[in-house]
Amino acid sequence: MRGLQDLVVIMRWMSAPIDAEFRIVHLDELDSSQQEQAAEALVEAFGHQPSGYHTVDIARSEVARFYADGTRAGFAAVSDGALLGWIGYIAHSEHAWELHPLVVQEPRQRLGIGTTLVSTLESHARALGVTTIWLGTDDDFGGTNLYGQDLYPDVLDALQQVAPTSGHPISFYDKLGYVVVGVLPDTSGPGMHDILMAKRLR
Repeated sequence: MRGLQDLVVIMRWMSAPIDAEFRIVHLDELDSSQQEQAAEALVEAFGHQPSGYHTVDIARSEVARFYADGTRAGFAAVSDGALLGWIGYIAHSEHAWELHPLVVQEPRQRLGIGTTLVSTLESHARALGVTTIWLGTDDDFGGTNLYGQDLYPDVLDALQQVAPTSGHPISFYDKLGYVVVGVLPDTSGPGMHDILMAKRLR
């Protein structure tokens, strides 16, 4: 599923408060230590979610799927042997991929790593003729005005009013051209919904 030559991207922000130099590599280039860091990053980022990665063992199993399942692959940002973040995709068809997951180590956030990972994934998808990338982003903490609301029976009407309230990822993806296309109510519990976003690749 790689479809591109080995990709190495060097990014540097001289004004960043910490060293922000990193390379983008394919997930299959990670060594065992970096794969363990990828699992730990999942726990740190998503362990709080009701359906998240609550233990390292669960997260290790998720990382392993990207090496055992031919429909999954992705990229990682690394620096001096340390994994800073990673992104995966699931190829549901030749035309549509699901972005899952995207995680950046907390001390390295807001340095452009997440944006670079998404851009890399999109470039890879375009090269293979993919037309749509979609993702689900849960609100189980009150990050949007839909949190805690009963969306039935007028789910689509409620969706038209969706807006971030505090630090929800839809703001990040919106800046990258993703739009809200749906919602799955109560996926993480009553009032905790999975907001679906998608982007057409041109």
